[in-house]
Amino acid sequence: MFDISFTELLVIGVIALVVIGPERLPKVARTIGHLVGRAQRYVGDIKSDIQREVELDELRKLKEQMQDAAQSVQSSLQNTETALRQPLEAFEQSTMSTFNELKTPLGTPDPGTTPLPNPDSAATAVASTPLVSAPPQQPAQLEIDAVRANELTSVTPKASAAIPETSPGSKS
Repeated sequence: MFDISFTELLVIGVIALVVIGPERLPKVARTIGHLVGRAQRYVGDIKSDIQREVELDELRKLKEQMQDAAQSVQSSLQNTETALRQPLEAFEQSTMSTFNELKTPLGTPDPGTTPLPNPDSAATAVASTPLVSAPPQQPAQLEIDAVRANELTSVTPKASAAIPETSPGSKS
């Protein structure tokens, strides 16, 4: 801080001893020590405040850089989302229009497409449906139709077995 050598300090000490006297010199030295300590703490506090402000300024700059980077990433993601949604929506619209085009002809039955019923089995005539005019069914509906077809085939023989057959010569 100050460029004072040991010999200069020794000269200042001897002059202080002569001027102040040997009785008050320890008290004055103690007071000067306290003042110098306070000055050093004050300088240290100012240095730490300046250092804190510099670090705070660096953190603010880093925060701004991170916010800019986050905004660029967010805008990039939004651009990518928009770029991916446009073809997807176009595909969805074309698929729906194709579906609607295919659905309309399927809803109107064509008289030449219905299969002829089988005269041997009444159950197969009830269970058979036109292939072209049927709307698409869900898997659960297909299972229900299959169960009903099985019930019809199983009910028909039991009902005929329950009815006793009569021959022309027998009495009832």
